Amino acid sequence: MKNAGEWNVERLLDEIRDEVCATSDYTGRAKLAERVIEAIRQVPRHAFVPEDWQSGAYCNSPLPIGHAQTISQPYVVALMTDLIQPCADDEVLEVGTGSGYQAAVLASLVKQVYSLEIIEALATTARERLQRLGYANVKVQAGNGCFGWPEHAPYDAVLVTAAAPQIPQALIEQLKPGGRLVMPVGDRYSGQELRLLKKDERGRLEQRSVLPVRFVPLIGTAQCSSI
Repeated sequence: MKNAGEWNVERLLDEIRDEVCATSDYTGRAKLAERVIEAIRQVPRHAFVPEDWQSGAYCNSPLPIGHAQTISQPYVVALMTDLIQPCADDEVLEVGTGSGYQAAVLASLVKQVYSLEIIEALATTARERLQRLGYANVKVQAGNGCFGWPEHAPYDAVLVTAAAPQIPQALIEQLKPGGRLVMPVGDRYSGQELRLLKKDERGRLEQRSVLPVRFVPLIGTAQCSSI
Protein backbone atom coordinates (compact mmCIF):
# COMPACT_ATOMS: atom_id res chain seq x y z
CA MET A 1 0.00 0.00 0.00
CA LYS A 2 1.24 3.50 -0.77
CA ASN A 3 1.86 5.95 2.03
CA ALA A 4 0.05 9.28 2.07
CA GLY A 5 2.96 11.14 0.47
CA GLU A 6 2.80 8.99 -2.67
CA TRP A 7 -0.84 9.70 -3.48
CA ASN A 8 -1.59 12.40 -6.05
CA VAL A 9 -3.75 14.51 -3.76
CA GLU A 10 -3.05 17.72 -5.67
CA ARG A 11 -4.46 16.22 -8.86
CA LEU A 12 -7.63 15.34 -6.97
CA LEU A 13 -7.89 18.90 -5.65
CA ASP A 14 -7.49 20.25 -9.19
CA GLU A 15 -10.34 17.98 -10.33
CA ILE A 16 -12.52 19.20 -7.46
CA ARG A 17 -11.82 22.82 -8.37
CA ASP A 18 -12.65 22.10 -12.02
CA GLU A 19 -15.94 20.47 -11.05
CA VAL A 20 -16.81 23.37 -8.74
CA CYS A 21 -16.40 25.73 -11.70
CA ALA A 22 -18.38 23.44 -14.01
CA THR A 23 -21.33 23.24 -11.60
CA SER A 24 -21.31 26.87 -10.43
CA ASP A 25 -24.50 27.67 -12.37
CA TYR A 26 -26.30 25.09 -10.20
CA THR A 27 -24.60 25.69 -6.87
CA GLY A 28 -23.93 29.42 -7.01
CA ARG A 29 -20.36 28.66 -5.92
CA ALA A 30 -17.43 29.43 -8.21
CA LYS A 31 -14.97 28.32 -5.52
CA LEU A 32 -14.94 26.60 -2.16
CA ALA A 33 -13.54 27.99 1.08
CA GLU A 34 -9.80 27.41 1.23
CA ARG A 35 -10.04 25.79 4.67
CA VAL A 36 -12.41 23.19 3.18
CA ILE A 37 -9.93 22.50 0.39
CA GLU A 38 -7.17 22.18 2.99
CA ALA A 39 -9.24 19.66 4.97
CA ILE A 40 -9.65 17.53 1.84
CA ARG A 41 -5.89 17.78 1.32
CA GLN A 42 -5.06 16.68 4.86
CA VAL A 43 -7.52 13.82 5.40
CA PRO A 44 -6.00 10.56 4.06
CA ARG A 45 -8.83 9.20 1.92
CA HIS A 46 -6.94 5.97 1.25
CA ALA A 47 -7.29 5.14 4.96
CA PHE A 48 -11.09 5.04 4.51
CA VAL A 49 -11.16 2.98 1.29
CA PRO A 50 -11.24 -0.85 1.26
CA GLU A 51 -8.00 -2.53 0.21
CA ASP A 52 -9.49 -3.83 -3.05
CA TRP A 53 -10.23 -0.24 -4.14
CA GLN A 54 -7.00 1.43 -3.02
CA SER A 55 -5.94 2.26 -6.57
CA GLY A 56 -8.95 4.56 -6.86
CA ALA A 57 -8.64 6.18 -3.45
CA TYR A 58 -7.77 9.60 -4.89
CA CYS A 59 -10.01 9.46 -7.92
CA ASN A 60 -12.88 11.95 -7.88
CA SER A 61 -15.53 9.25 -7.67
CA PRO A 62 -17.55 7.28 -5.09
CA LEU A 63 -16.32 3.81 -4.14
CA PRO A 64 -18.01 0.79 -2.49
CA ILE A 65 -17.28 0.15 1.19
CA GLY A 66 -19.43 -2.95 1.69
CA HIS A 67 -22.96 -3.42 3.05
CA ALA A 68 -24.31 -1.82 -0.19
CA GLN A 69 -22.87 1.54 0.92
CA THR A 70 -20.31 3.90 -0.60
CA ILE A 71 -17.70 6.47 0.29
CA SER A 72 -18.88 9.64 -1.42
CA GLN A 73 -17.22 11.40 -4.35
CA PRO A 74 -14.61 13.85 -2.97
CA TYR A 75 -16.16 16.77 -4.87
CA VAL A 76 -19.53 16.10 -3.23
CA VAL A 77 -17.89 15.76 0.20
CA ALA A 78 -16.15 19.10 -0.33
CA LEU A 79 -19.30 20.80 -1.60
CA MET A 80 -21.54 19.55 1.22
CA THR A 81 -18.92 20.58 3.76
CA ASP A 82 -18.66 24.04 2.22
CA LEU A 83 -22.44 24.48 2.17
CA ILE A 84 -22.75 24.20 5.94
CA GLN A 85 -20.10 26.94 6.31
CA PRO A 86 -18.28 25.17 9.16
CA CYS A 87 -16.72 27.27 11.94
CA ALA A 88 -14.05 26.19 14.39
CA ASP A 89 -16.40 26.21 17.41
CA ASP A 90 -19.31 24.41 15.69
CA GLU A 91 -20.90 21.16 16.81
CA VAL A 92 -22.15 19.17 13.81
CA LEU A 93 -24.44 16.17 13.45
CA GLU A 94 -23.66 13.77 10.62
CA VAL A 95 -26.20 11.14 9.59
CA GLY A 96 -24.63 8.22 7.75
CA THR A 97 -21.08 7.64 9.04
CA GLY A 98 -20.24 5.05 6.39
CA SER A 99 -16.45 4.77 6.22
CA GLY A 100 -15.94 7.80 8.46
CA TYR A 101 -14.35 9.93 5.70
CA GLN A 102 -16.89 12.77 5.77
CA ALA A 103 -16.71 12.81 9.58
CA ALA A 104 -12.92 13.14 9.40
CA VAL A 105 -13.18 16.09 7.00
CA LEU A 106 -15.68 17.77 9.32
CA ALA A 107 -13.53 17.02 12.36
CA SER A 108 -10.69 18.95 10.75
CA LEU A 109 -12.88 22.05 10.63
CA VAL A 110 -15.20 22.08 13.67
CA LYS A 111 -15.13 21.58 17.43
CA GLN A 112 -17.15 18.35 17.61
CA VAL A 113 -18.79 15.88 15.24
CA TYR A 114 -21.56 13.50 16.31
CA SER A 115 -22.08 10.81 13.68
CA LEU A 116 -24.85 8.21 13.42
CA GLU A 117 -24.69 5.01 11.37
CA ILE A 118 -27.58 2.54 11.21
CA ILE A 119 -25.41 -0.39 10.08
CA GLU A 120 -23.68 -1.47 13.27
CA ALA A 121 -20.70 -3.11 11.56
CA LEU A 122 -19.91 0.11 9.70
CA ALA A 123 -20.33 2.16 12.88
CA THR A 124 -17.88 -0.04 14.75
CA THR A 125 -15.29 -0.01 11.96
CA ALA A 126 -15.57 3.74 11.44
CA ARG A 127 -15.28 4.44 15.17
CA GLU A 128 -12.13 2.34 15.45
CA ARG A 129 -10.64 3.86 12.30
CA LEU A 130 -11.26 7.44 13.40
CA GLN A 131 -9.78 6.75 16.82
CA ARG A 132 -6.73 5.11 15.26
CA LEU A 133 -6.18 8.10 12.98
CA GLY A 134 -6.41 10.53 15.87
CA TYR A 135 -9.80 12.18 15.25
CA ALA A 136 -10.63 12.57 18.92
CA ASN A 137 -13.44 15.08 18.31
CA VAL A 138 -15.73 12.56 16.57
CA LYS A 139 -18.27 10.42 18.42
CA VAL A 140 -19.86 7.59 16.42
CA GLN A 141 -22.99 5.77 17.49
CA ALA A 142 -25.00 2.99 15.85
CA GLY A 143 -28.61 4.07 15.43
CA ASN A 144 -31.34 5.34 13.13
CA GLY A 145 -30.20 8.75 12.00
CA CYS A 146 -33.72 9.80 11.05
CA PHE A 147 -34.30 10.49 14.74
CA GLY A 148 -31.09 12.48 15.10
CA TRP A 149 -29.10 12.46 18.34
CA PRO A 150 -31.19 14.47 20.84
CA GLU A 151 -28.70 14.04 23.67
CA HIS A 152 -26.25 16.49 22.10
CA ALA A 153 -28.71 18.78 20.28
CA PRO A 154 -29.06 21.48 19.14
CA TYR A 155 -26.44 21.50 16.39
CA ASP A 156 -24.85 24.32 14.44
CA ALA A 157 -25.18 22.20 11.30
CA VAL A 158 -26.55 18.84 10.15
CA LEU A 159 -25.10 16.92 7.22
CA VAL A 160 -26.84 13.81 5.83
CA THR A 161 -24.96 11.46 3.50
CA ALA A 162 -27.86 9.34 2.22
CA ALA A 163 -31.06 10.24 0.37
CA ALA A 164 -34.64 10.24 1.64
CA PRO A 165 -37.91 11.36 0.03
CA GLN A 166 -38.08 14.24 2.52
CA ILE A 167 -35.99 15.76 5.30
CA PRO A 168 -36.72 14.04 8.65
CA GLN A 169 -38.51 16.38 11.04
CA ALA A 170 -36.29 15.41 13.98
CA LEU A 171 -33.19 16.67 12.18
CA ILE A 172 -34.80 20.06 11.57
CA GLU A 173 -35.88 20.31 15.19
CA GLN A 174 -32.32 19.56 16.36
CA LEU A 175 -30.83 22.33 14.19
CA LYS A 176 -29.99 25.57 16.00
CA PRO A 177 -31.54 28.87 14.90
CA GLY A 178 -29.08 30.24 12.36
CA GLY A 179 -28.02 26.72 11.44
CA ARG A 180 -27.74 24.91 8.11
CA LEU A 181 -28.73 21.41 7.01
CA VAL A 182 -27.50 19.72 3.82
CA MET A 183 -29.08 16.52 2.55
CA PRO A 184 -29.86 14.67 -0.70
CA VAL A 185 -33.63 14.48 -1.21
CA GLY A 186 -35.47 12.16 -3.61
CA ASP A 187 -35.09 8.53 -4.63
CA ARG A 188 -32.82 6.62 -6.98
CA TYR A 189 -35.53 6.16 -9.61
CA SER A 190 -37.16 9.59 -9.95
CA GLY A 191 -33.99 11.56 -9.24
CA GLN A 192 -32.37 13.26 -6.28
CA GLU A 193 -31.31 16.80 -5.51
CA LEU A 194 -28.86 18.06 -2.94
CA ARG A 195 -30.89 20.41 -0.78
CA LEU A 196 -29.75 23.18 1.55
CA LEU A 197 -32.08 24.12 4.41
CA LYS A 198 -31.46 27.22 6.53
CA LYS A 199 -33.15 28.01 9.85
CA ASP A 200 -33.12 31.70 10.70
CA GLU A 201 -32.82 33.17 14.17
CA ARG A 202 -36.62 33.12 14.55
CA GLY A 203 -36.84 29.46 13.52
CA ARG A 204 -38.20 30.11 10.03
CA LEU A 205 -37.07 27.68 7.34
CA GLU A 206 -35.77 28.34 3.85
CA GLN A 207 -34.84 25.59 1.39
CA ARG A 208 -33.23 25.50 -2.01
CA SER A 209 -32.04 22.86 -4.44
CA VAL A 210 -28.29 22.94 -5.00
CA LEU A 211 -27.39 20.19 -7.46
CA PRO A 212 -28.69 16.95 -9.00
CA VAL A 213 -27.02 14.05 -7.15
CA ARG A 214 -27.15 10.31 -6.68
CA PHE A 215 -26.79 8.81 -3.18
CA VAL A 216 -27.59 5.50 -1.54
CA PRO A 217 -30.96 5.56 0.27
CA LEU A 218 -31.25 6.58 3.91
CA ILE A 219 -32.24 3.45 5.81
CA GLY A 220 -35.00 3.70 8.39
CA THR A 221 -37.01 6.59 6.97
CA ALA A 222 -40.29 4.65 7.23
CA GLN A 223 -40.06 4.94 11.01
CA CYS A 224 -39.90 8.72 11.28
CA SER A 225 -41.84 11.82 10.23
CA SER A 226 -40.60 14.24 7.56
CA ILE A 227 -41.40 17.56 5.97
